[in-house]
Amino acid sequence: MNWDERRQIVKVATLYYFEGLTQAEIAKKIGVSRPLISKLLNKAKEHGIVEIYIRDENAHTVELEHQLERKYGLKEAIVIPAAGRNSDMIKHSLGKAASFYVSKNIEGAKKLGISWGSTLEKFVQEYPYEQHQQLKIIPLVGGMGSKLVEIHSNLLAYQLAQKMNATCSYLYAPAMVESEELKKRLIQSEDIALVLEEGRNVDMAVVGLGTPFEESTMTTMEYLKDENLKSLKDAGAVGDIGSRFYDHEGKQIAHPLNDLVIGLDIEEYKRIPEVIGIVEGVHKAESIKAALKGGFLDVLVIDDTMAALLL
Repeated sequence: MNWDERRQIVKVATLYYFEGLTQAEIAKKIGVSRPLISKLLNKAKEHGIVEIYIRDENAHTVELEHQLERKYGLKEAIVIPAAGRNSDMIKHSLGKAASFYVSKNIEGAKKLGISWGSTLEKFVQEYPYEQHQQLKIIPLVGGMGSKLVEIHSNLLAYQLAQKMNATCSYLYAPAMVESEELKKRLIQSEDIALVLEEGRNVDMAVVGLGTPFEESTMTTMEYLKDENLKSLKDAGAVGDIGSRFYDHEGKQIAHPLNDLVIGLDIEEYKRIPEVIGIVEGVHKAESIKAALKGGFLDVLVIDDTMAALLL
């Protein structure tokens, strides 16, 4: 590169980056074609004449998002910084990030599905008050019981409907029943059958992921006993979505507990046009990997520690 070419590159770069002129304006000013201006600007970066830095904490998380989207074929990844935050604070941040995404993309949807869990509780708490009279919120899994009622799907559906000025359905059934015979009777009930069918036809779903072996809500709620955990491990379970257990390939395992769940089947989650997963806790890394391999999720909302593990 001779002196004159280098001088021209510096001049073009100064006009573009410091004076704020468009490429077309610069081309007219110095009497060359616009494609040549574009070429000179590219050369400025290639030869180190211009170096571009993004001075913001989001630069780190945005790069993680791009890597996750490329590696796992996600429609979108949303990564929030975890430094200096405890688990509850991270859940609130994840809930807020997910609420921004849903709010931005919910227009035109008729049915929104929601599962259950403590992270989804934060999503509902963080959701802004909006007007979506055309929308109906559908619980995707049962959740009756006396423990942790604040994270049950019916309550979350109701609270979210209040925030969105929408309507909601209620799935009056436990997430998991005692026998296949009882399940058969319940899902044949007109009210329950109708809500399950609505769940299969939602336009968008917001779900959490779990692992039965560490910090499991289902264990806390006494749906899972010690003998269940052993048999789930023997069957190859690594995670659950909507209380359905799957293996490291993202396939539903053959286990009696899966036959007792009142809620969507794992394969039915794959047929929902857009599924947004909100997940907190590094102990769920294998659960997320398997869910991504199984094709359950289109959008993933996690923190940067989890993102680094997945990458």
